[in-house]
Amino acid sequence: MRVRRIFFGIAMTLTIASWNVNSIKARQEHAAKFLEEKKPDVLFLQELKRESLPELPSEYQINFVGQKTYNGVAILTRGASAQLISSQLAGDPDDLQARYLEIEWEGIRLINIYLPNGNPVSADSDKFPYKIKWMGRLYNRLKELKEGNIPFLVGGDFNVIPREIDCYDPSAWVGDALFHAQTHKMWRMFLNLGLFDAFRILHPDKRDSYTFWDYQGGAWPRNRGIRIDHFLLSPAIADRLLSCSIDLTPRGWEKASDHTPILIELSTQTQ
Repeated sequence: MRVRRIFFGIAMTLTIASWNVNSIKARQEHAAKFLEEKKPDVLFLQELKRESLPELPSEYQINFVGQKTYNGVAILTRGASAQLISSQLAGDPDDLQARYLEIEWEGIRLINIYLPNGNPVSADSDKFPYKIKWMGRLYNRLKELKEGNIPFLVGGDFNVIPREIDCYDPSAWVGDALFHAQTHKMWRMFLNLGLFDAFRILHPDKRDSYTFWDYQGGAWPRNRGIRIDHFLLSPAIADRLLSCSIDLTPRGWEKASDHTPILIELSTQTQ
């Protein structure tokens, strides 16, 4: 944990990061390097693509749910022990995809998600309906937590481009599942529930701030990206938000993930 001085004494702060590593097997050294350099108190990982995790720094407790070569999310925590709440999103007992992990840590309900991509959007594919139904199930869970006055945050790869300023070329994404009208409707439902997009709290109109760049077409060096990795905060957690930043450095590493980490810093007490 880091110490941040405030007007009335000293308050401890918590740093929570989220990163779609696009295969932990391929990016194990990158994850270890990020943990060593940034030393976050919590790290959410998505798209792990394996049934078990490789060895990571021992000071972190790991909660993990995965499937062979598909999906997979993990939460790494330092300090106080984390309590596993759920490794499956409620609402469909037949859905076994490893996309959801919920734990209790330091008095906060931490939820890590790898939300379905949803493409292609076509009549002969069930991927987009699955995405929208999954978002509906997530909404129901978050509504339950909010109504229970449980402080929580949701982080991860949402596969949602919330607004035109969140992508390099909005016209290129018309009709795509990440930018679809139904996807935007579900996103607004989260916000209308009273949740806050951490990045937009502090950077309401900032452009050219992305978390994903395709491997093709020189997207990374030309900064032709999209912002699809997010933190949504309940009101009690939003009141504790000190900073939200996108760490561009890992996207420039050799054999990098096509995503880069997003980080938030929270005060341990309300300001």
